[in-house]
Amino acid sequence: PAPIDDLFTQPMAAGSAVLNGAGELTGSVEIAEWGMLETPVLLTGTIAVGRCYDAVVSAVFDAVPEAGNGVEDVVIPVVGECDDSWLDDARARNVRVEDALAALRGATSDAPALGAVGAGAGMIAFDCKAGIGSASRRVDELDATVGVLVLANFGSIDRLTVDGAPVGRRLAAQGFGRGNSQREPAGSCIVVVATDAPLDAHGCSRLARRAGLGLARIGSIGHHGSGEIFLAFSTTSRSPRAPRFTEPMTRPAAGSWIDPLFAGVVEATEEAVLDALCVANTVEGRDGRVAPALPVESLHR
Repeated sequence: PAPIDDLFTQPMAAGSAVLNGAGELTGSVEIAEWGMLETPVLLTGTIAVGRCYDAVVSAVFDAVPEAGNGVEDVVIPVVGECDDSWLDDARARNVRVEDALAALRGATSDAPALGAVGAGAGMIAFDCKAGIGSASRRVDELDATVGVLVLANFGSIDRLTVDGAPVGRRLAAQGFGRGNSQREPAGSCIVVVATDAPLDAHGCSRLARRAGLGLARIGSIGHHGSGEIFLAFSTTSRSPRAPRFTEPMTRPAAGSWIDPLFAGVVEATEEAVLDALCVANTVEGRDGRVAPALPVESLHR
């Protein structure tokens, strides 16, 4: 990942999109206005947003001594959340600022850990244990790559669809699902899309919006009370933080050439949710509540 000081002084072009707004992605207003991402992105449970926000501020202040010394150097972190309170004791507020700082310090360019890890520890999708999922696509036409990371926490088992097959309906008919978790299907999904294609901010917003199509393919209907919020950024489209608007525009406006990237985001988002489901193990949370692992063998029938 980009070092914090480098990201703050050379922000990436970015855009966001909202399919359903019962959730939070801090910093999204600034992203919409300025079209740039200037801090690391943290994902967490709903109640821990404030502590993760505070951790990013501290990390930027440590990395960039001049940050916070004036209006132009205000730090506006990007923190996304999903509600994990069915398994987690929200009132205990288990995530501390120190935990978020440790996550920032431990960030690497390696493939992310998947399933019931980090922010995904308490997340449930399609009545099964889920959490973090990731997938990518190589877009040969553009000599580019698009990668997707999801925090999956939504849906009911009867709507789970895998490669067009109604796997969830078969599992529900066998008694799997609602009786196991008795959790409402609304719960949210944060999708983070990264590409090395040279997109401008508007192109990033368009790319982010396509994540919703991937969620629909695997069975999301965007339940009332759920927050499906998406962020996309380009690692190769960067501009100096200051002066903001005097740099020449060198990033291409998106045209029909962006279509293969759209396809990559849709496919990778669908796969990333399935990835989270297939990797996560059964988890017992508060009050003896259990989120069962998806019976992966059922996908082969």
